Amino acid sequence: MAEVTVSELAKSVGATEDRLLKQMKEAGLPHTTVDAVVSDEEKQVLLNFLKSSHGEQGTAPRKITLKRKTTTTLKTGSGTGRKTVNVEVRKKRTYVKRPQEELEAEAAKETETRAELDKALAEQAELEKARAEQAEAERIRTEAEAEAAREAAAAEARAAEETPAEAADEPEVKAEPEAAPAKEESEKPAAPVRSTYVDDIEAMRIAAMERRKQQAAQEAQELEEKKARLEEERARAEQEKKEKAKTEAVKPALRRKLEATPAAAEKEEEEPRKRRGRRGAKGGPKKSSKASLYDQALEVFESEEEKRSTRSLSRPTLKIKPTHGFKRPTGKQVYEVQLGETITVGELAKQMNIKAGELIKRLMKMGEMVTINQSLDRDTATLIVEEMGHKVVLVSETALEESLVAESQAVEGEEVSRAPVVTVMGHVDHGKTSLLDYIRKTKVASGEAGGITQHIGAYRVKTSQGEIAFLDTPGHAAFTAMRARGAQATDVVILVVAADDGVMPQTEEAVNHAKAAGVPLVVAVNKCDKEAADPDRVKNELAAKDVIPEDWGGDTQFINVSAHTGQGIDELLEAVSLQAEMLELKARVGVPANGVVIESRLEKGRGVVATLLVQSGELKRGDIVLAGQSYGRVRAMTNELGQQVKEAGPSTPVELLGLDTTPNAGDEFMVVADERKAREVAEQRADKERIERQQRQQAAKLENMFADMEAGERKVLPVVIKADVRGSLEAILGALADIGNEEVSVNVVSSGVGGIAENDINLALTSGAIVIGFNTRADVAARKLAETEAVEIRYYSVIYNLLDEVKQALSGMLEPELREDIVGIAEVRDVFRSPKFGAIAGCMVTEGIVHRNKPIRVLRDNVVIYQGELESLRRFKDDVQEVRNGMECGIGVKDYNDVKPGDQIEVYDIVKVAREL
Repeated sequence: MAEVTVSELAKSVGATEDRLLKQMKEAGLPHTTVDAVVSDEEKQVLLNFLKSSHGEQGTAPRKITLKRKTTTTLKTGSGTGRKTVNVEVRKKRTYVKRPQEELEAEAAKETETRAELDKALAEQAELEKARAEQAEAERIRTEAEAEAAREAAAAEARAAEETPAEAADEPEVKAEPEAAPAKEESEKPAAPVRSTYVDDIEAMRIAAMERRKQQAAQEAQELEEKKARLEEERARAEQEKKEKAKTEAVKPALRRKLEATPAAAEKEEEEPRKRRGRRGAKGGPKKSSKASLYDQALEVFESEEEKRSTRSLSRPTLKIKPTHGFKRPTGKQVYEVQLGETITVGELAKQMNIKAGELIKRLMKMGEMVTINQSLDRDTATLIVEEMGHKVVLVSETALEESLVAESQAVEGEEVSRAPVVTVMGHVDHGKTSLLDYIRKTKVASGEAGGITQHIGAYRVKTSQGEIAFLDTPGHAAFTAMRARGAQATDVVILVVAADDGVMPQTEEAVNHAKAAGVPLVVAVNKCDKEAADPDRVKNELAAKDVIPEDWGGDTQFINVSAHTGQGIDELLEAVSLQAEMLELKARVGVPANGVVIESRLEKGRGVVATLLVQSGELKRGDIVLAGQSYGRVRAMTNELGQQVKEAGPSTPVELLGLDTTPNAGDEFMVVADERKAREVAEQRADKERIERQQRQQAAKLENMFADMEAGERKVLPVVIKADVRGSLEAILGALADIGNEEVSVNVVSSGVGGIAENDINLALTSGAIVIGFNTRADVAARKLAETEAVEIRYYSVIYNLLDEVKQALSGMLEPELREDIVGIAEVRDVFRSPKFGAIAGCMVTEGIVHRNKPIRVLRDNVVIYQGELESLRRFKDDVQEVRNGMECGIGVKDYNDVKPGDQIEVYDIVKVAREL
């Protein structure tokens, strides 16, 4: 191994340089700087020292001491005399590992003891068997004797009955010495006396025999119980011998496994070790972290044997087959982790079958500070998955959506010509809606608040040149996104420019949108009936924007029109039809419909109302529509006149009911066959947008935090916004995001489409926000709650009024600008000494007025040498508040006595000037 420096060694072992130098000093090494070179011998010395300090001196520790300290709280007394006493209990336990030779000797001794016990048990069993055989023989002999006694008694009884009869038949009786007693006995009835005697003898014999039977039965029962106990002890001894032999057989394999792969074994044994630690915390001994895995495994086996032996002494052992259902995997499990564009930390940990905390630790080591709900990009997730040894499977998050599109495109349909979609664009108040009114023979502009269009209107009009679908976009600066969507969904753009006003900012913006979308332009020079109209001025200004008229050699048609008189309307429609013919517009029919969302809103009693422009296919009632993050079944469809329609073909705008949420204006929609798939795609899109929004918010919070730290605390105006349609809401949010500076900004607490509800008032009350309603109103409950809680609700119907008032509110939150105005200058002519005030300057007021209560500066050679305030201002002997120009006075400067003749005393005033955005 090559020599390395201390810093390189610290980096390779993953320790800090200070800690490594401290350990080397404790090991007796002379290294004191991070640039010192460490040799291989010094590395070995350091390694031996670290092993010894951690209890690893070649062998496992022989003795382990565990200490535990518990603190409890006792409360004594009551009332004011109540006291709290902390009781601390300290316990100390020492565990000594016995030598292997002693364990083997004890095992051999135990084996010999078991053999002697088995031999004694066998001898005792043979003795008991002999006793049982002897008792059985005694019983048989006793029964035989009893049977013989009974037969003898019966024979004697029969003989006694036959004796009197024989004596009566004999005529003579010989005189013998025994005759007298016989004669005396013959005088009494001899048979009954002898029968009673025999019966007593028989009863005594029967009772004795019964007692012997009961004693023999009891002895036999005791013998059987003793035999059963001996058999049980023998079986238990055999089982313990088998388990101990099995344990001894497992120990060498376990030692080899743990020594071969200590890191893997330690990881695999982590959960059992935690469980053992929890059991130890409840009362059992804890395992020392210094003990090796092998010693811990042996201790587990020994503790299990002790438990089994203890149980065997206390109660009978249940004979259970020593098997279990769980088997630890022999190798590491490799999982296939599916990764999309982004994935959360929790989901990634779940797929790898590990705890989220472990994954967060790995990511922190890689320098990624994340939380369990934070999203990871594909590259980071791939790196961590491959590092942990799993397989990465890249999946597309839009696979289901792509399959739906493929299914829709797989349907073959017929291509037919379709009507052109024309978008009318231009600056505000240049006559876009009035021009459409004349074409439609209606008065749309009269219904718009403030006389300006604030929504995208969609109309299908029958003209002399055929049917044309018109889209009317707002011209206000805040509706840039609406104009961009209108340009993307159109075939031809009519650019309306007022002949008396010329090209304006939104006119130039509309030209840029049309060029970006690659859509041909037709310029309608409106208001040509006015005296101040100048169409050539419009041509010159647009030519400067690279929009060249046809009569100047370009490709853009300029038509002079008047929405008031109808001048040039037919020529305008003819120019649009000519452009449409040149584009050869086609659309498929007989296929599921698709198109774009023009606008959406939420109406009370009807729900979500969405305006869609069908671009191909036929949209029918009952179709399942997927639009952005919304989906639903078409319940009803109406055209621009409010008439119910059952089917809408290409280039037809319709309003439909049935979506679950309001889709965003500009989202593409399509008709699908499976409602379940539509719901899944909508949920995937919503999840993706939520994750992106969280990432943006987190980044914005970090940026704002650093900006606030640099520029001081930023003031925020919280608002809750409700609008009538989704497009207007987007325009308001975009405009409010542009208002503000590094000191003040607008914080949109909540936004949505629909009326102002009670929840909006509660949210505004919680966050201290004001509620803004754009073309919406609060319901009765919301109004009552707002009045009760003094929550301000502001209603607007014109967007620039809303933006102007928000700007005024933010301007009022700005810190005023401080400005200094010089109000008077006095020249020091002489200096006098006063015992009360110190140096008094005799001055002549040369400019303005000197005020006593205003701040001053003392200037010497036009350089400020002191800044403070006046202590006294006198004219002659009187204290005065001010001295005007051309008068003499005495001035005492507070806390300053170094005033000299020729100095100037400048009196100034600080004026606060309100700032504006």
